[in-house]
Amino acid sequence: MCLAVPGKIVSIDESNPDLRMAKVNFGGVSKDVCIQWLDDVNIGDYVLVHVGFALNKVDEKDAEETLRILREMGDIEEEN
Repeated sequence: MCLAVPGKIVSIDESNPDLRMAKVNFGGVSKDVCIQWLDDVNIGDYVLVHVGFALNKVDEKDAEETLRILREMGDIEEEN
């Protein structure tokens, strides 16, 4: 089974037009994520990420609810 996790885009690197990347925050942990295949994503947007690739843009409310549930399950740590 695969798991995709929502995260918030905190910065976008467009220095390579063939490989757009973003810094994405997952409840306090930031990772580099490929956003090349998504149109119209901006800083502050939430994206659903699997193995370093943003699969789609998601609603902030849904993303926050998913992160809350993952925290309750102990799958991610509380933000400090």
